Amino acid sequence: MDKLNVFSSRDIAKITQHRSGEIKFGEKIITVPSDENWISFITQSEAKFVLIGLPEDIGIKANLGRTGAASAFESTLKSLVNFQHNKFCKGNELLVLGEINFSKEMEISKTLDTQNKEDRKKLFQIVENIDKDVSYVISTIIKANKIPIIIGGGHNNAYGNIKGLALAKGMPVNAINFDAHTDFRIMEGRHSGNGFTYAFEEGFLKKYFIFGLHENFVSKSVFNTLKTIEERVKYVTYEEIAVRKTKSFTTEINQAIKFISNTPFGVELDLDALPNIHSSAMTLSGFSVEKARHFIHLAGREELASYLHICEGAPDLDVSNNNHLTGKLIATLILDFIKSKKLEEI
Repeated sequence: MDKLNVFSSRDIAKITQHRSGEIKFGEKIITVPSDENWISFITQSEAKFVLIGLPEDIGIKANLGRTGAASAFESTLKSLVNFQHNKFCKGNELLVLGEINFSKEMEISKTLDTQNKEDRKKLFQIVENIDKDVSYVISTIIKANKIPIIIGGGHNNAYGNIKGLALAKGMPVNAINFDAHTDFRIMEGRHSGNGFTYAFEEGFLKKYFIFGLHENFVSKSVFNTLKTIEERVKYVTYEEIAVRKTKSFTTEINQAIKFISNTPFGVELDLDALPNIHSSAMTLSGFSVEKARHFIHLAGREELASYLHICEGAPDLDVSNNNHLTGKLIATLILDFIKSKKLEEI
């Protein structure tokens, strides 16, 4: 695949800050040698997890959102490689594959005006092309018996992740999404607000659970749609758990996992759901980072949890010179997911 930019050990070494007496994650992370076929190499690698970046925010723009998520993977990797390699998290458990190159698509998108109907249609078409690239890479990684960790871009990429998992498994799959929004909006053309809708209608997504939905952010029409398919799509709202406190956080996660964990499923986390995190739809109210980490742990430890996708984080929107903190948070969530899969070893 010519759009895949495969990272080398030199790429990782450039951003790893070595320190005497310490072993950094980046010193142990696995990369694909330049003379090796990436598919053959990851298939034979002992690493269980494969990291892939999606440096784009075209789906967000097509959804009339704030762009800035294209830099999330770069920011994340700079933090991740400088975490410590120790008994809790070992760098050689992770293979950094690289990123899908969307630079041409990003340049085209900059010339398009979302207020122009024809331009927005062009954005929808670009997102459809992105879908094809994402689903191919994710499917290939899963067929190699690895667990993809997908970072960056908008939630439009949930479609490619779900389709890739379904194609690799040869069956419809499930998803759980930690999100303030449903991303189950109408099929008006592909964007970050309807990835799950398209995956559902095209038969790739069987069951879907939205965890922590914000009641104020969902239209009446979407709620009506969800009611008609409530046997396959369920949700619990943030207000039920954190405001009215009629439901318990841990109990609801366990119920959600029970709903989707009977078949391979994807774990999706939208940084829009966390307060004060720079993202395409930043919020001041939401579950804490600690709650998000606990969610990742509980969902990730399930045997059939087949990928992790963290999206919508936008370091570029942080003008306070602390834009590295978004990447540091994503890197922390990545390691929580990895550690959830190997608790018996710690």
